[in-house]
Amino acid sequence: MPSVVGLLEQYERVARRRVDGLREEADRIQAELAAAEKEWQEWSIARRRVDTVLAADGGDTADVKAAPGAVPPRDAAKTKSRVPVSREGMTWSVLSVDYQRILTVLADRARLHQGPLTCQEMAAAFGMDVVPARVEALRSKAKRLVARGWLAETAPGRFTPAPGVNVVGQDGGS
Repeated sequence: MPSVVGLLEQYERVARRRVDGLREEADRIQAELAAAEKEWQEWSIARRRVDTVLAADGGDTADVKAAPGAVPPRDAAKTKSRVPVSREGMTWSVLSVDYQRILTVLADRARLHQGPLTCQEMAAAFGMDVVPARVEALRSKAKRLVARGWLAETAPGRFTPAPGVNVVGQDGGS
């Protein structure tokens, strides 16, 4: 009959081999995890940089003018555009598609008497991730529209169409 000490040593060796095997597997998984996390961070940085570049607005290119009622395709390359000052009889179609989307959402809310929107609420309404980069890009555009007379900022950070702005589908506008 084997000794108690001998049996304990045998069980200890089996347990040590199992621990060593699990440690090796854990080390392999840790190395794989570190590589995956690094790749994830690189893609995340790349996406944020592209978001920043695409969200940048205010270049010195010519105004983008669309035919009345025409909306440029969303897949088209984004062009930077100046926002013209709103004047009597001017319609939203003179704005680039991004500005048209902002104005249309706010006009629909005004028409339904739902009140002004914040930039975070706009981002959610557009189906965007509500992250600082996206919200700040919308805020920049909304502030530009306020400065040009297209929007009114009823309270800090809360936007609605300016009185007299001619938006398609509202008040019989074209």
